[in-house]
Amino acid sequence: MSGKTANYIPGLEGVVAAQTRLSRVDGQKGELIIGGYPLETLAPNASFEEMIYLLWNSALPTALQLESLQNKLATKRELPFATLDLLRNVAKTRAPVMDALRMAASTLSLSSEVAANGDDIDADAIALVAAFPSIVAAYWRLLNGQPPVMPSTDLSHAANYLYMLTGETPGEAKARGLEIYLNTVVDHGLNASTFTARVIASTASDLVSAVTGAIGALKGPLHGGAPGPALDMVFEIGQPDKAEPYMRKLLNNGERLMGFGHRVYKVRDPRAEVLSQAAQAMYAADGDMQLFELVKHVEKVAVELLDEYKPGRNLQTNVEFYTALLLHGLGLHAELFSPTFAISRVVGWLAHCFEQQQTERILRPRAEYIGETEKKWVAIGDRSGKFSYV
Repeated sequence: MSGKTANYIPGLEGVVAAQTRLSRVDGQKGELIIGGYPLETLAPNASFEEMIYLLWNSALPTALQLESLQNKLATKRELPFATLDLLRNVAKTRAPVMDALRMAASTLSLSSEVAANGDDIDADAIALVAAFPSIVAAYWRLLNGQPPVMPSTDLSHAANYLYMLTGETPGEAKARGLEIYLNTVVDHGLNASTFTARVIASTASDLVSAVTGAIGALKGPLHGGAPGPALDMVFEIGQPDKAEPYMRKLLNNGERLMGFGHRVYKVRDPRAEVLSQAAQAMYAADGDMQLFELVKHVEKVAVELLDEYKPGRNLQTNVEFYTALLLHGLGLHAELFSPTFAISRVVGWLAHCFEQQQTERILRPRAEYIGETEKKWVAIGDRSGKFSYV
């Protein structure tokens, strides 16, 4: 057998596979730049529709350009009949929401906007972004024995999603809280789902295929993660004086503190800072401030304990911690956390697809062969059957 060579890098760690103007992640400094703007400047000020325009056009829109995009999205929110029929049938199986989103997204190629397989890239992208909240909301209601709510054409992208989930127009504070969340997670470098989308786009395939593949990558637990457990820990703690003994017991048992530490960020995740401020504003206007204050206390104690138990590792708050708090404050069930993330990230996936299409080059890395090369053919009657994959 041949040995490993220096060219093989497990997980492609540190390999630069694409150039992008969409986002830059600096884990050492704790910085995230999106479309040229620091996250902490952009996310609290932009509407989600402005974020879409920025990532797809490398500039913020004028008032007329923004109105045009808003109108295009609003008129494409209603799902094709085939998609709704699929969701009704899938709901009977009680499949997870992410699975339903993956299956339903693939049916969007049946709609008039995407049937031409790339003849109108802008229309295809708008149809996909407009449909994601409708898919998730319709499926969630079907799972809970309720009929889907027809989308509104008068509400923003974020507010309409909450409206379709509940049938009630959300208050301004909650709509804005969700919007800041969507702004914050819209793009984050060349992660696994984004890379998947770019690989598919590089083959000159259609956008529906690229986005469907990206959903498949996102639903893997090593990528998408699960913000819910971070808040579960807070609920189990219950009150401030129990925070230290509870988390100290976890650390003594070798367990993780959910919502802390990140593979990329070696300081506090900048997304956590933005979402902390968004959650505070939302909870102060329309929420349980006692829960918010408990979360802040748990965060403070957790960071201190992690510094004590794991000195030098600088394990700080990550995006999951305040994602869980903010989405819980919106009334979202934990099973909706990852699909809601996808409602935002589809915009980034599509922007990366556009970039990849411009290169006109297929992504085709090599694999290092480490198997044997001198095997002898053995007739089926003489095979021992000592090894099998099935």
